[in-house]
Amino acid sequence: MEEMRISDIPGIQIGNAQDFAAATGCTVVICEKGAVAGVDVRGGAPGTRETDLLRPENLVERVHAVMLAGGSAFGLDAAAGVMQFLEENGIGFDVGVARVPIVVGCVLFDLDCGDHRVRPDKAMGYKSCQAALSADFSEGSAGAGTGATVGKLLGRLHAMKGGLGTYCVRSDDLIVGALVAVNAVGDIVDPTSGSIIAGAYQEDPFLFLNSEQSLIAQQADPTKLLSKNTTIGIIVTNAKLSKPQATKVASMSHNGFARAIRPSHTLLDGDTIFALSVGEVAADISAVGALAAQVMTQAIIRGITSATPLAGYKSYEDVRLMSYRS
Repeated sequence: MEEMRISDIPGIQIGNAQDFAAATGCTVVICEKGAVAGVDVRGGAPGTRETDLLRPENLVERVHAVMLAGGSAFGLDAAAGVMQFLEENGIGFDVGVARVPIVVGCVLFDLDCGDHRVRPDKAMGYKSCQAALSADFSEGSAGAGTGATVGKLLGRLHAMKGGLGTYCVRSDDLIVGALVAVNAVGDIVDPTSGSIIAGAYQEDPFLFLNSEQSLIAQQADPTKLLSKNTTIGIIVTNAKLSKPQATKVASMSHNGFARAIRPSHTLLDGDTIFALSVGEVAADISAVGALAAQVMTQAIIRGITSATPLAGYKSYEDVRLMSYRS
């Protein structure tokens, strides 16, 4: 298999907008010609937009953009800016009197990173679309990953920086890529070694505290609520998919969450993955789903390793140096 950039997949454009002072942002994937889409929501507390539209029995077959944003439920406002931009550019579902852009999306909780009074809004959503046209896109502490953090089960003092990650591969003519904003209550695990590479830690002596085991140990205390979480992502492929098939690929890609995030899909997470089909390549759906899980796992790792310190949260590189010194 050949690694490639997700932004090089024909038929999509990706852009970020963010406020570093407030530590929040949004990311948009634009599909000007439309993309067949599916979604799978696994978390128990999602913040989503237009996901019912993607049910197989409903009318609309294609979406024109997917938005990922911080700001918790407030961040859904950014979709209005995406709508405005697409309408101005003649992109949307033709209803005769107008073209209605089909914009789906979801949000993560980053209100406790930076200034909680500033959230992604219509203006930020519009700017993310402008950035998509100019190919202004980066990973790490950017876009929807700007205020993302991980390892929050034991509180802010033990948490570290999350971020936005991508990974994409080509196998013969088939391309499958993942984009994800990593904002987990738990730890990030290297699926090859099983070692924790990011998450809740203590500084002196340095030690990762194993959030999953801590959660199990605290199970008798109902006051230990898992909040301030949610990892959200998108699979993009040039495989030709129907809406039900795209939903199946989104479902299988959640295996990437389970491999790299522990715990994942908790009651107060909003873990959500969209899948977009932007091509005509014939491919076995199970193979596409298997690749989707693989690239999602690697995108999660890249979201962590690409992140930079922000709002008092240490990055992967900061914590790695701490572990060496210990």
